[in-house]
Amino acid sequence: MYKILKYSIYDLLRSRWSYVYFFFYLALGFVLLFLNNDVSKAVITLMNIIIVLTPLIGTIFGVMYYYNSKEFTELLLAQPIKRNKIFMGQYLGIALSLTLSLVLGLGIPFLAYGIFKSSAIFDFGLLLVTGSFLNFIFVALAFNIALSNENKIKGFGYAILLWLFLAVIYDGLFIISLLVFNDYPLDKFSLIATMFNPIDLSRILILLKLDISALLGYTGAIFKQFFGTNLGLFSSIFALSLWVIFPVFRINRKLKKKDF
Repeated sequence: MYKILKYSIYDLLRSRWSYVYFFFYLALGFVLLFLNNDVSKAVITLMNIIIVLTPLIGTIFGVMYYYNSKEFTELLLAQPIKRNKIFMGQYLGIALSLTLSLVLGLGIPFLAYGIFKSSAIFDFGLLLVTGSFLNFIFVALAFNIALSNENKIKGFGYAILLWLFLAVIYDGLFIISLLVFNDYPLDKFSLIATMFNPIDLSRILILLKLDISALLGYTGAIFKQFFGTNLGLFSSIFALSLWVIFPVFRINRKLKKKDF
């Protein structure tokens, strides 16, 4: 698996899209720090971009890499190599390369600005951690979609639909449900519903750590009571970890049944 992982990373590093992704975050970090002297404001702006863009890029990269390397993968499957080692190597290669582009692209300008001397270093670190989690989550979800659909058009369509649902539609349904059932106690429902969406979970976690939960209104007070504590922080990290574990587990289960 290590050799396949290394090959996947080298293959992606040769792709110009990896450099476009890296330089985008690099330029974004320098521009935001140039326009804002307050690191916390720059982190908030970055959050709004990363929460939406990172899942989209991870989904597209995952699906695109699977379909583009399908012939090479079938060649590897003809060798005495376990299936899970091949696909886990490819999955980790994509997720790690995207995470590396994100961390280096944002880390370089913030290091040059002197983030270690700022009180917002923890908020910035949490932003990078949640962004890394989103990379691993959505690349795994993309592999699940690609393994379930041989047709490229269907695979890309379902991948974009999944991102659109979690990034936009889910929030709309969540707000509508809060308005419809506002006469009932919705504390537990709000917390559980948030756990079922990694994008919302990441957004709320960062907002609460930035101490601007008042902007979230009624739900902000509820989330502050839970996510604002150490228990809430560890629970949210654990929930994000489950969002990685379950799709990876399904990939391995799908590989055992799939006929290549």
